[in-house]
Amino acid sequence: MKNLIVCILSLFCFVCTAQKSKIVDIKIQGNKKTKTSALIKLTNIRQGNTLDSLQIEEDIKRLKRLPSIAHAYYQVFEKEDGFEVIYGVEENFTIIPSANIYTTNDDEFAFRLGLYEFNFLGQNITLGGLYQNDIYSSFGINLRAPFLFGKRLGLALNYSNLTTEEPVFLDNGTADYKYNNTSYEILGLYQFNLQNRIETGVNYFNEDYVYKSGATAANIPQDFDVNKLLFKLIYEYDNLDYDYQYVSGFKSTFNMQYVISTENVLPDFVIAWNDFFYYHKVGKRGNWASRLRLGLATNDDSPFAPFAVDNNLNIRGVGNTIDRGTGVIVLNTEYRHTIYEKDWFVLQSNVFVDGGSWRNPGGDFGDFGDSQNYRIYPGAGLRFTHKKIFNAIFRIDYGYGITEDATNGFVFGIGQYF
Repeated sequence: MKNLIVCILSLFCFVCTAQKSKIVDIKIQGNKKTKTSALIKLTNIRQGNTLDSLQIEEDIKRLKRLPSIAHAYYQVFEKEDGFEVIYGVEENFTIIPSANIYTTNDDEFAFRLGLYEFNFLGQNITLGGLYQNDIYSSFGINLRAPFLFGKRLGLALNYSNLTTEEPVFLDNGTADYKYNNTSYEILGLYQFNLQNRIETGVNYFNEDYVYKSGATAANIPQDFDVNKLLFKLIYEYDNLDYDYQYVSGFKSTFNMQYVISTENVLPDFVIAWNDFFYYHKVGKRGNWASRLRLGLATNDDSPFAPFAVDNNLNIRGVGNTIDRGTGVIVLNTEYRHTIYEKDWFVLQSNVFVDGGSWRNPGGDFGDFGDSQNYRIYPGAGLRFTHKKIFNAIFRIDYGYGITEDATNGFVFGIGQYF
């Protein structure tokens, strides 16, 4: 009888303790534009669940990654019947212009301007467009709704009409083509958990090449128009943590595409690359950041190889599409240091080294070690940051080449280079 009474009392105490550890109320504070329902939808905790500090920490990490949120924190208050959890957020201003401008010592000048709303309808939907002038005018429109169908499932729609002057590298010299790419893309977005997500979909596009000047070859047409179908898969592992301008952690993004051509002049091909990112906070004011890109494509001996050497893609100061290849190894590493910080404004200095090498179309892996194929560009720059506006980082970098036939030049842009 005594043992039975002890068991009943123990069970009663357990039930009372469990009840007191329940979450009885959840509140969001600090949000003005972002819908409370849109933030609650993304959290793990629910009213009636047992209080779990690990789940709360994960929620805060997720909220700080949203374009609409500059910073997030939490408070827990004990009540008579359980706990009240309050998530506090500091919102970003999310209607953001974008700009990329670059020059080289060859007097080359090009720019890209855009305007994006990263919190459309208060639902963390990105809607916007861009205009580019790179000898010719171009434009694009983008819609991205990662949480359209709940916490995990979303949709992206993209349209672009891009026209540039592209160098085509032939055995007997370089030809310049006017190149137009008109594309329509739809992607499904799925997030397995906080660290892992995928994107998959299809892109229908048209490529139009018109010869302008330079070298010619009998087997390379001077004018052709090709329709293509591109199947895309992106897998991302993201374990980054953000504290305003400082980032720490590791991220990996794998991108694979299969392109089918309707004309024999441009063959079908597969292209895949992986970007590895590593960020580490150094002391109180420093941030070391690195990106390693490894990529391979079908090794056709074609002047229209998919991997480009370009200012805005991989090597700052190198110029606009100065070479192409069917394989790529690129390492960008830089140290960012906060020189001045007060309230919303941050000024950072930046020193970097960009280096990379490419496999020639139809070549072999030995091409990566060929001095004609690799480029190294050290440089320095500045970052002007507004802490309460999403991605409001104006950057200016100057890259100076130290390898064979090197150039140098400025690269301007909105947002960190990587």
